[in-house]
Amino acid sequence: MAQTPNVLHFSGHQYLRHRLVLSILSGKPVRIDKIRSDDKNPGLRDYEVSLLRLLERITNGTIIEISVTGTAILLKPGVIAGGSVTHECPLSRSVGYFLEPVIMLAPFAKKPIQLTLRGITTDEHDLSVDIIRTVTLPHLQLFGISDGLELRIKKRGSAPLGGGEVQFLCPIVKQVKTLNFVDPGRIKRIRGISHAVRVNPQFSNRMIEAARSVLNRYIPDIYLYSDVYKGEESGKSPGYALSLLAESTTGAMHSAEAISKPGVPPEDIALLASRSLLAEIRRGGAVDRQHQTLVLLMMVLGSEDVGRCRMGEPTARTIQFLRDVKEAFGTAFKIVPADPTDPESLDLIFSCYGVGYVNANRSLA
Repeated sequence: MAQTPNVLHFSGHQYLRHRLVLSILSGKPVRIDKIRSDDKNPGLRDYEVSLLRLLERITNGTIIEISVTGTAILLKPGVIAGGSVTHECPLSRSVGYFLEPVIMLAPFAKKPIQLTLRGITTDEHDLSVDIIRTVTLPHLQLFGISDGLELRIKKRGSAPLGGGEVQFLCPIVKQVKTLNFVDPGRIKRIRGISHAVRVNPQFSNRMIEAARSVLNRYIPDIYLYSDVYKGEESGKSPGYALSLLAESTTGAMHSAEAISKPGVPPEDIALLASRSLLAEIRRGGAVDRQHQTLVLLMMVLGSEDVGRCRMGEPTARTIQFLRDVKEAFGTAFKIVPADPTDPESLDLIFSCYGVGYVNANRSLA
């Protein structure tokens, strides 16, 4: 592989997804080496190769070179084409792993995207499809991406055999709006979805009861929806999960979820989800931890104006993302305490000057 000029250069297998996304959006080739080079089983995993295949299909003219050992890749980005794509996800990761990068790219495609993903819909590593539908997509609406944005859960699929299917529809935009979100407001309602597939349907109600026992002390406006899937639509493996989201008066959202484990009663799963939701709310900010990178990326791509957002402490992933964004777009964030007078508060205000990214791919018809 000859070194091309202006290549983004990274090492290691972590943060592979957002680095590929930054490369495709900025149009700069990316070279990632030392991918698990010290591992017993070196190189890319099946789900990472599958992700590269998916990115190749939703773009046009992207060239991906993988070294013989699989420990280095070079990606030369093309244009984001969009259109209708169907992709089979491997059973090692859930569809959430593949949806996250696609959601970052989809608004800037040439044609509105219709993506069908098949595989596991909920697992403990990635965001479940419920959280993506109820929390991630509303975050895009903050940036003016809303008409025709939806995620349909056609079939559920629990690990290990999957069998789920989701359809993601995303409109295209010319430019994203500048975000100014500094008032997290107060929590006004809690919503949740509990689902149980190929197990006793009563499990769903037991989770709801247990979650209420914790959350009712906190706020009265709680609505937990029991989502029932029968027959073919319930996938191939048994499983159950509870996804919760808390919404504030200003529209800030915090989410948490817990997924069934062998031998753990549904009540314990519900208590785990409820407590992690309360912990997430306590961290404060207007954006929860799993969505920090998505919101920061959209702020960087915003129109040429100063965008501001209030967040809790950044996660390790967010901190690395900010470094990578600086390499790809040359944008640095200004980070100041949200409330300097209050020593207890850990909230920070992130502000940056948008690059004024214009979707040059979109068809003008």
